[in-house]
Amino acid sequence: MGTLHAARFADLDVTTLHDLLRLRVDVFVVEQQCPYPEIDGRDVEPTAEHLWMDVDGQVAATVRTLVDPDGTRRLGRVATHRDHRGQGYAAELVREGLRRLGDGPVQIGAQAYLADWYARLGFVRSGPDYLEDGIPHLPMTRG
Repeated sequence: MGTLHAARFADLDVTTLHDLLRLRVDVFVVEQQCPYPEIDGRDVEPTAEHLWMDVDGQVAATVRTLVDPDGTRRLGRVATHRDHRGQGYAAELVREGLRRLGDGPVQIGAQAYLADWYARLGFVRSGPDYLEDGIPHLPMTRG
C-alpha cells in the first residue's frame, strides 16, 4: 500500500526532488530510450504541483500538474517505477491531480499506447496524433 504526497517545488526536500526526477528520467529517458530534456524548467513554476506515491520509502509513481499562463490546466509526467506497475498508483495520482486542478477541462499529451488507459480515467482524444521525441502521442482532454 502506498502513501500519496503532494507538494509545490519550493516545499520538496532535496531527496524527494532527486527521487522524483530520477524516476522520470529512468522511465522516459532510459527505459523508453528517448534522450530529451526531461527537466524542462516547468517543475519550478508556482502553479506546478508534484504528486507522488511512496511505497516503503521509495517513490513508486509520480504525476505533475500545471496551469499555463493562459489558464490551460495540464497533467503530465505520469511515471511509475517498473517494480510498482499494475498496482493502480498512477491512476490514483491522476485522479488526485484532476481533483486538485478543479472543475473544467484538463489537457494531457498521452503516449499513444496509453490512450485506452487514459480513456478509462475520462479523457477523450482532442486532436490528431503527433510525434514527440520520436514517440507517438495524442492530445487528450478531460472535462
